[in-house]
Amino acid sequence: MSLYRTELRRLTKRRFTRWSALLGLLVLVAVVVGVFFTNQKIDAGARAKAERAAEQQWQRDVRNNEQYRVECDKAKAGGSAQAGQFPEDCSAIQPPPREAIQAEWFLPSTFDFRTSFGNTLLPLAAILALVGFVVGASFVGAEWSTGGMMNLLLWRPKRLTVLLTKLAALLTGLLAVALPTTALWFGSFWLVATLRGSTEKMTSGTWQSFALTGLRGVVLALVTAAIGFALASLGRHTAMALGGVIAVMVVGQFGLGILLRMAGVRFVEAWLLPTYALAWIQKEVKLEDWESCQATYFGECKPDTLTVTWQQSSVLLAVGLTVILGAAFWTMRRRDIS
Repeated sequence: MSLYRTELRRLTKRRFTRWSALLGLLVLVAVVVGVFFTNQKIDAGARAKAERAAEQQWQRDVRNNEQYRVECDKAKAGGSAQAGQFPEDCSAIQPPPREAIQAEWFLPSTFDFRTSFGNTLLPLAAILALVGFVVGASFVGAEWSTGGMMNLLLWRPKRLTVLLTKLAALLTGLLAVALPTTALWFGSFWLVATLRGSTEKMTSGTWQSFALTGLRGVVLALVTAAIGFALASLGRHTAMALGGVIAVMVVGQFGLGILLRMAGVRFVEAWLLPTYALAWIQKEVKLEDWESCQATYFGECKPDTLTVTWQQSSVLLAVGLTVILGAAFWTMRRRDIS
C-alpha cells in the first residue's frame, strides 16, 4: 500500500481535520451572509430618497445657520460676554451652498465588486492560514503523542521519507480544500455584488490582481500549515506548535513592540511579523512615522514613510519556513524515536 495514500486517508479521516475545516467554512459563510444582508442595490428609488435626504439636511443647515447669525447679532448688539464666541463680523456667517451636501452621503451601503472585493480576501487568507496551521500541527502532533509515529516507523523505518510523505499529504489535502474554497469565495461575492451592489468596471487587469491576491492567500495557508507541522514535529506534540505561536505573538510581538516604542525606534511595525503577512496579501503596507513630521512648502505636515512590499515578505516567509522545516527534519534524523 502507498504510504502517501495512507497518510492522505489518515488526514481526511481525522475528526479534528473535518471539524476544523467545517468551522472555518462556517465562519466564511457567516461573512458572506453578513455582507449580503448589510448591503443593497442602488436603484432610482434609493437615489431619489438620498436626494430628498440631502435636501432636508441642507435646509436644516440653513435654518441652523440663520439662527446662529441671529444669536451673533444679538450678542454683538447687547455686548454680552458671549460675544467673543462669535466671529467679529456676523455677516461672515453664511449658509453652505446646496452642492456642498451630496446625495451620495445618504445612499445605503452597497457592495461594489471592483472596489470592495479586494478587502474580503484578507479574512479569507486569515481563516485558511489558521485552519492550515492547527490541522498541520495536530496531524503530526497526534502521531507523536499517541505513539502512532513509532508504530509507523516500525513499518517504514526511513524517518525522513515518512515525515516528508506526511507533509506532502498535509499540503495536498489543504490545497484540495483551499482552492475550491477560494473559487467559491469569488463566486459568492460576485453573486452578492450582482444582487446587492454592482459588478461594473471590471477589467482583465482587475481580475488578474484579485486572482493573484487569492493565490497568495492560498500560499500563505500552505506555509502556515507547514510551519505548524514542523513545530509540532520538533516538540513531538501539538501543544508545542500552539504554545510556540502564542509565545511568539504575545511575548515576542506585543512585548517587542512595547520595548521598541519605549526605546524610540522608528517604524516599530516593521519589526513585527503581522506586518509582513499583511504586506504579502495586500502587496504592500505603508508605515508612517508622525513623530518625524516634515512640513511642506504649503505648511502641510507629512510624516516619513516606509513601505513593506510583498517581495520582502516572501523572503522572510521563505527563510522562516526553510529554517523551521530544516530543524524538524534534522531532529527527526538524529533523535531516537521513543
